[in-house]
Order: sequence, then structure tokens, then C-alpha cells
Amino acid sequence: MSAKDYLQFVTEQVVTYLDMPKEKRRHRKETKKSQERLMTNKWFGVIPLALKMLRDTSNKQAK
Repeated sequence: MSAKDYLQFVTEQVVTYLDMPKEKRRHRKETKKSQERLMTNKWFGVIPLALKMLRDTSNKQAK
């Protein structure tokens, strides 16, 4: 992708966003925020599992 193509793409995206009604932009932003929260919850659930597995593995090696 050349610089000219990239600039054209970015310009199209900005114009599309600016032409969008304010209500629709707000709804899009709220939707994105709710999806981010779900991702955070998903990864928070994985961290304790990973720590438990690490602890179990180190306990087996110590014995």
C-alpha cells in the first residue's frame, strides 16, 4: 500500500465518521466501550487460572 493510498483511506474514514449523525457516533462509542469491558473480564478470569497452573507445576517439580 503506497502512502497515497493510505492517505486516501484515512481521509475516507474521517469523512465517513464526520458525516455520521451525533447519536449514531455516541451509540458506536458506547458499544465499543461495552465490548472492551467484556474483554477485560475475560482476561481477568484467565490470570488466576494461569497462576494456579504455574503454582501446581512448580509444586510438582519441587517434590
